[in-house]
Amino acid sequence: MARRDDDSSSIFTRRALILSAAGLVGFGALTARLYKLQILQADRYRGLSDDNQFNFQLLAPSRGRILDRHGAPLATNADNFRLLLAPEQVPDIDELLVRLGKIVDLSDDTRARIDKAIKRGGKSSTVVLAENLDWTDFASANLHLPELPGVRPEVGEVRVYPDGPSMAHVLGYVGRVPESMDSDEDPLLRHPGFRIGRTGAERALDKDLRGKAGALKVEVSALGRVVRELPDPATIARPGKDITLTLDQRIQSFAAKRLEGQSAAVCAIDIATGAVPVLLSTPGFDPNLFAKGISGPDYRALLQDEFKPLFNKALGGTYPPASCVKPVIALTALRQGVTDSHERVRCTGKIKLGDREFHCWKRRGHGPVNMLGAIGKSCDIYFYEMARRLGIDNIRDAVREFGFGENFDLGIGGGSTGLVPDQAWKRARFGTSWSQGETLIAGIGQGYLATTPMQLAVMTARLASGRKVVPYLIEGQGEQNFGDLGFSLASFGAARAGMIAVCEAPWGTAHRLGGLGLGDLKMAGKTGTGQVRRITKLERDDRVRKNNELPWTLRDHALFVTYAPADKPRYAVAVVIEHGGGGSVVAAPPARDILRELLKADPEVAARLAGNGGTSAEPAP
Repeated sequence: MARRDDDSSSIFTRRALILSAAGLVGFGALTARLYKLQILQADRYRGLSDDNQFNFQLLAPSRGRILDRHGAPLATNADNFRLLLAPEQVPDIDELLVRLGKIVDLSDDTRARIDKAIKRGGKSSTVVLAENLDWTDFASANLHLPELPGVRPEVGEVRVYPDGPSMAHVLGYVGRVPESMDSDEDPLLRHPGFRIGRTGAERALDKDLRGKAGALKVEVSALGRVVRELPDPATIARPGKDITLTLDQRIQSFAAKRLEGQSAAVCAIDIATGAVPVLLSTPGFDPNLFAKGISGPDYRALLQDEFKPLFNKALGGTYPPASCVKPVIALTALRQGVTDSHERVRCTGKIKLGDREFHCWKRRGHGPVNMLGAIGKSCDIYFYEMARRLGIDNIRDAVREFGFGENFDLGIGGGSTGLVPDQAWKRARFGTSWSQGETLIAGIGQGYLATTPMQLAVMTARLASGRKVVPYLIEGQGEQNFGDLGFSLASFGAARAGMIAVCEAPWGTAHRLGGLGLGDLKMAGKTGTGQVRRITKLERDDRVRKNNELPWTLRDHALFVTYAPADKPRYAVAVVIEHGGGGSVVAAPPARDILRELLKADPEVAARLAGNGGTSAEPAP
């Protein structure tokens, strides 16, 4: 019995010794490990902790919206699911991109962009790996984050243009920050994938729309993973300002549909205020492609398009004003006392000046015409004679009073002054003297004289009101204290009567329009056909080729300017259709339709229509 007790005691002692020894070994190993970490490698891990424990991430603000005059969004923002990369946290970037390429699509162009961004910004930069991902790809990338060191998911913003091409030239678009831009100007410019305004209103108003950057303090692991966020109200990003334009989104869209397939421009002005409700250049382009990053082939296609979709024709295109300028010539002739509104000039279809003949558009002539008939029928012979009496200097001064030669870029850029020629200009340009024949053709809006569609709209608004109407596009920037033009009421009355006859008289050049079709409201206007080539005597003697028989680039431009109501003008509209042919047939119908939409949407006009029984039936096309 005593022997069995001794054996049990011995076994227990051995077990205790083994366990104690194992404990001592384990404790020693742990102590050694702690010693290594806390003493021998303390500086290394303290450095890592200091470097990685807390970081500041730059917060990009929401870009301000651009709104139409009723508050409809023209440029806004949507979620942008994207992946960012911190190159300094990645041992092998090529291997990482191979892994990521199995999860989301990474094209060769994208890989080249990433390489370029890393080389430019260095290992310490943050680079956009992929953006505008759909939710499926974004969620998949999040699930695979443990396999993707240095990759950080982020929900940013992408610019969205709901109306696409119809607003493209006014709004412009946002794009990547160019390398040439000084990033010290604004820390936002260093934010990965940040977009700035590159053209149009987006560029002109960029600093207001951009907002102010914020910062977010985050705790991160040694691998760069965010452990938690530590927001500070003092560093919250401040969104950009919303900007309101004078445009009417619905009517702009209507105008775009009405001119679909044409290379054209439309400008409309509120005569009372100068506000611009319609400013359209067609065809347009989709600014959403630029906001997301347009591909090389898509961009080249836009550049090579014969209709020039990237060019803002409404502000920058220049065209002969053609017969649209005739009311201004008539007013000037009255002011200078070289005629009165009753004098008749005989039109036989042509006149001779030296050894040259100058023709009327109506080959057999109009017979004797006074000012009313000359404007309404657009008689060239009458205005050749008025131009001869006035001289080019008087014509130059008059058209400048009506807005020619002035750059109305509306604060968004892309405008042109056009050209108002005179003797000094020709001498400087060609080294030759001005000829009387050049004065004659200036009197019918041909020759060197060149105007923009916006200048034509301004001219029309000034003819309608007798005031120096100045257009504006950005709410709050308009100047409504317009001065009077230096012409008598009687002179304006004579010119306006001619413009009303164009549209309302059975012999007017635009009488086929059938009027506005809005109760008793009348419209005034002027047709124009801008020549782009000279018709030779040989061609006249044989047969002048019809517009549709010529190559597109040699066809005449179609123009029409109009305002209404004729008795109390509210809106002026100018339409130019490149190489469209005759203004009365091609440009007048869409101009009339756009003017109708503006009037129907105007509360004062709507009240007037309601008081006199409403609108009449739709006019025949």
